[in-house]
Amino acid sequence: MRTRGKMPGRREGNVQAMKRPSEGRGAASGRNTPTGRGRRARTVGAAIAGGLLVAVGAALTVYASGIPAPASLAAGTARSAEVPAGDAVRGCAGPARLLEGTPVQGDPQFSPASKTARTDVSAIVLSDTQGTLPDASVTGADGGLLKSLPGQAVAAGTAAQPRAAVVPAQSVSAAAILTARASGGDVPDIAGLTRFSASDGDLRGLATASCTAPANDQWLLGASTTVGRTSVLTLTNSSATPATVDLEFVGDKPLAQAPPSSRGLQVKPNSSASYVLSGYLPGQANLSVHVRSTGGPVSAVIQQSTLRGLTPGGVELITAAAAPAARQTVAGIDLQDPAQAKQLAARQGFADAAASLALTVPGAADAVVQLRVYGRNGPVALPGGGVVTAKAGTVTEVSLGGLPAGTYSVSASADVSFTASARVPRGLSATEPLDFASPGASIRLGDDHVLAVGKGLTRRVVVGVPDGRAQIRAVPVTDDGRLHAAQTVDVAGGTTAVVDVPAEAEGSPVAALLISATGDPAYGTLVTTGDGNAIAAASVVAPAAGAQALPVTLGY
Repeated sequence: MRTRGKMPGRREGNVQAMKRPSEGRGAASGRNTPTGRGRRARTVGAAIAGGLLVAVGAALTVYASGIPAPASLAAGTARSAEVPAGDAVRGCAGPARLLEGTPVQGDPQFSPASKTARTDVSAIVLSDTQGTLPDASVTGADGGLLKSLPGQAVAAGTAAQPRAAVVPAQSVSAAAILTARASGGDVPDIAGLTRFSASDGDLRGLATASCTAPANDQWLLGASTTVGRTSVLTLTNSSATPATVDLEFVGDKPLAQAPPSSRGLQVKPNSSASYVLSGYLPGQANLSVHVRSTGGPVSAVIQQSTLRGLTPGGVELITAAAAPAARQTVAGIDLQDPAQAKQLAARQGFADAAASLALTVPGAADAVVQLRVYGRNGPVALPGGGVVTAKAGTVTEVSLGGLPAGTYSVSASADVSFTASARVPRGLSATEPLDFASPGASIRLGDDHVLAVGKGLTRRVVVGVPDGRAQIRAVPVTDDGRLHAAQTVDVAGGTTAVVDVPAEAEGSPVAALLISATGDPAYGTLVTTGDGNAIAAASVVAPAAGAQALPVTLGY
């Protein structure tokens, strides 16, 4: 494992419904949400334009740390300016909420999901290799401090060894922010997971979402705005800078252009704002959302739920998938008995109760996509063939029906950039509540991924290796902050492996895994299952980055 100095009273934010494009623009602003500062980069540049620089013996002084005096710079050369490491920040989704109505004017009305609904945030903060823990906290969108994790130095006479500070399950009523203060030249390694569960009500089901680093550009896949499907996008700005957000959409039905009301959305510093996606584009069975912000970066999550008549169809929390590229891999696809799944999907209103892959092509050229499906025992043939033409500017659905029951990964390659997600339903009876998971295209696994796994239930990390061979190393971290013996799994190319998360290690509940991968590319997804048909998927996020050196060029 690479260390890099590290080891392995309800109050809602302001939520505004969006009008249809013909009704003009709706905006939403959130209540203040306290949070730590995210990592900051300072860019230093100098430009001298227009004319003649005179005055023999004049001096040019550049006030920038790390930039040498101009006398030592030749024109066009670049020197490195060290940018100090910033705090580690992760935005965590709030609870799923039941949408009661969306008036033309004013806020949409929400109600509690059910009497049994519960939303918890689990968090982990790693020490450095010597065992020193940074100051950290979990704060809520209602302005209150939810959990303080004071920094801890290694006690005198204690052997130096890595450890962790753990929040096993902190109840939340709104979006939350996990922050850890930078120490030295490294950004602390942190992770969080939001878990929503309900055993009654219209939002009956299980949903999970990894807490993500705020970003200025991200893709969220797997939304739906057809009848009985509800999509609510929540943006959280945990910085001190206002964020101006543009939403771009790609759907299964071609779109001429983004609705004007989806441009220039304002999200105030330290606040959250939510938007009902059917107010922009109703009737889309597969909808992908491109979230771009200027100013402050934002954390984004979509609450997606289904209600078929009076029968709950499941709920999920969707965070960003891998950015468009020529190759994508989706792991964590659990398939049920194909014959029974086909019968259920044939019923009216149950078409999306069948497993499928969604290919999003944002560019102007069609994508010829080659698909490979592989399970625990190797590749399997995709019914209908493995080559699909995905139209430009749309989302193309590929059925995964007909594949034997089991756990799979899908790798895809194309001649243009695209991204992908899967819909993984659970349940085979039209008269019982169903649930679903929405794993998105994964990033490649590397070193030092910290994965919070939540408390209890059945938790698995599903890993797909398209080619070659990879080795996966998983170190359990328990509630008491101890790191335990690693589990190592060797995964052959063209197969899917499952790393089971143990319930306990040496008598303490397991709260997180430290995951590293070596060898050929590997991709992973956390899959959680509970009682009945409860299922959810969460991404493995990129590890924290340390201090950076930026090239600075002086030109004239």
